[in-house]
Amino acid sequence: MVVLRSVLLFGLAAVAEIGGAWLVWQGVREHRGWLWIGAGVVALGLYGFAATLQPDANFGRILAAYGGVFVAGSLAWGAVVDGYRPDRWDVAGALVCLVGVGLIMYAPR
Repeated sequence: MVVLRSVLLFGLAAVAEIGGAWLVWQGVREHRGWLWIGAGVVALGLYGFAATLQPDANFGRILAAYGGVFVAGSLAWGAVVDGYRPDRWDVAGALVCLVGVGLIMYAPR
């Protein structure tokens, strides 16, 4: 149950951070305005909060593992939201990152 909670929190953090960054990008690069930028800043703040809810108490471990989630989540976000088509190397790299997440977070200690 602890692993499931952790995985769900990583998913929540990914949506908040990647979504927040995307909203800021849209506000600035696509000239959608301050409302988009502000929503992005709020989402990025929620990401920071979501990371604190992880059951592991080690900041460095959580953020290092989240880096792998961010890589895979960013490619998925780009595919779903922006129509980006990851190639086989993108997918392979994301899978390597997710294996790293599993080792960092869930290996027996």
